[in-house]
Amino acid sequence: MALSEHGWGPNGPNGRGRAAAEEPGDTVWRLRSRGCWQEAAELLRPAAEQDPTAALARAELLIEQCLFTAAQWTQAEQALRLAEAVVASTEQRAAAACARGFLAYVASVLGPRDRLDEAQAALGRTSALLPPDAPGRPLLDFRRGLVAENLLRDRGAAWIAYRRAHDGAGERGDELLRSYTWRHLAALALARGDRDHAREGFDASLRLREQLGFTVGVAPALAALAEVSEPAEAARLRAEAARLVHALGGVPVWLARQLGTTRTPGPLPDGARTPGPLPDGARTPGLPPGGAHTPGPPPDGRITRETWGTIS
Repeated sequence: MALSEHGWGPNGPNGRGRAAAEEPGDTVWRLRSRGCWQEAAELLRPAAEQDPTAALARAELLIEQCLFTAAQWTQAEQALRLAEAVVASTEQRAAAACARGFLAYVASVLGPRDRLDEAQAALGRTSALLPPDAPGRPLLDFRRGLVAENLLRDRGAAWIAYRRAHDGAGERGDELLRSYTWRHLAALALARGDRDHAREGFDASLRLREQLGFTVGVAPALAALAEVSEPAEAARLRAEAARLVHALGGVPVWLARQLGTTRTPGPLPDGARTPGPLPDGARTPGLPPGGAHTPGPPPDGRITRETWGTIS
């Protein structure tokens, strides 16, 4: 069973488990799942110089770090350039292009500048390289959904892409990716006013993340479920989410701000700007959006009437 939305799962890259990588793959997954991306990436550094699979996994880890911290952009870019330089097969080139598109997308939403054109071009290259039944298709569909929802503001196209990704992830047993597709489909349902389907999706996403031990993703799942829960339950879910965010040192940063658990901010690395109102674009109710480039909703947050969508 695959357990990786991108990067390494418990049994090596994409959960497929090369015999030579099983033990480090398990360790990388445990670190990643707790938000220890730097430590996980360091474990892959020796192999990344020559092994395209390790280089791609390391790049994806550091891009995911950007998604949850809105920082370390230069490090992710350097890791991705290394991966692009060492890939050899068509499948590997497609994976590198998909990672390039995702980094450009995350940077457009949380980073220093808009990179929509780059994101679309890179994901287009990925599609051209992959056959229709390729293992990388569900992840590509998911990322195209993110671009449609949050950069192009096309919820219809986003729903189609998420649905394809959801079905494809189910066929491949990628339960972590399904935890993302469940919540995005749920968020779109909530935007339509369909609270029953929204609750079903948010609940399924939370269960999967708890079962997989994807700790860094549990707090956002709890906060999303709170949006469709009765007041008493919602308060309990948000309090539990806040405790988890605090235990992880204020990660995800956008959820820490939303829940009021943010620590005293310091300067962000690589010149990254501080994420805007409720770093997933979810502004405080009653306040107007600030500035011309307001970040979209939290990487793994939820849609409300004040937000456009979820960024991851």
